[in-house]
Amino acid sequence: MSVTVQTDMFDAGAQLSAFCHDLPDAGGVVSFTGIARMDDGKTERLELEAYPGFTEPWIEALVAEARTRFSLSAAKVIHRVGSILPGEAIVFVATAARHRRQAFEGADFLMDHLKSRAPFWKKEHGPDGARWIEPRQADYQDLTRWSADHTLKEGS
Repeated sequence: MSVTVQTDMFDAGAQLSAFCHDLPDAGGVVSFTGIARMDDGKTERLELEAYPGFTEPWIEALVAEARTRFSLSAAKVIHRVGSILPGEAIVFVATAARHRRQAFEGADFLMDHLKSRAPFWKKEHGPDGARWIEPRQADYQDLTRWSADHTLKEGS
């Protein structure tokens, strides 16, 4: 499994290229890069914290679940912590599978869970000071798509 939690910036294009290097059985590769945005011009920077020794295994278990659930041949997650400026990448997810739909759903599943359930603490710093950010109600609603009865048909 490939899970990295890091403070350093990363090049999503280079990560995708490296991910695609040896995937002879993959019929589809999907990637997503999350970028820090200015929230109505109020965000000067984000600060993300993680609990070392806990966050990585949690994400590794999530990736293992996605690989099994969607028959992924490979998956990669990079998530930044520390100080992140608007325009910088926060998260990179890549999935590979025999069929495109499995790769798409695997990436979507990973992002929905990273956004709402992953053990990160996010603080937004702006002109009015700092405030902790919680997932939005819509983020939690996205998780309902992945209930136990949601299954992907082979060959989709």
